[in-house]
Amino acid sequence: MSALVDRNGLPLDCTVSPANVHDSRLYEPTLEAFEIPEVTERPTIISADAAYDARAIRQYNRKRGIKSNIPVNRRSRRQPKRGRPVWFDPELYKKRSAVERFFSWIEAFKKIVPRYERYEHSFQGLIHLACSVMIGRILG
Repeated sequence: MSALVDRNGLPLDCTVSPANVHDSRLYEPTLEAFEIPEVTERPTIISADAAYDARAIRQYNRKRGIKSNIPVNRRSRRQPKRGRPVWFDPELYKKRSAVERFFSWIEAFKKIVPRYERYEHSFQGLIHLACSVMIGRILG
């Protein structure tokens, strides 16, 4: 499951895929699925963990005017990258704990954590229900 959350940990969008798909492959579908009609503003900075350190993701963000606050994944490089270093703000990255908070909230729903649902659309429905309950608790 790939999730897009705001600064407070409220879910904006969730994408589900099989377990054998790497998280970085879900980056673009997750952002593409998030759309608010009649709103032209986009996020200015996206913080993601080192699993999303890929040239394709950084180019995708750059084309849309989004800064990538992604640490360099040293495990995926055989040789150090030459040239200008990529931008990374460690203080801003610390605020990424909102994503971890979201996943801990999702784990509170016992039906979701071990995925018992066979079909993707059934599992996606449970996630949407859990997200709406979370938002209802916060806003209500």
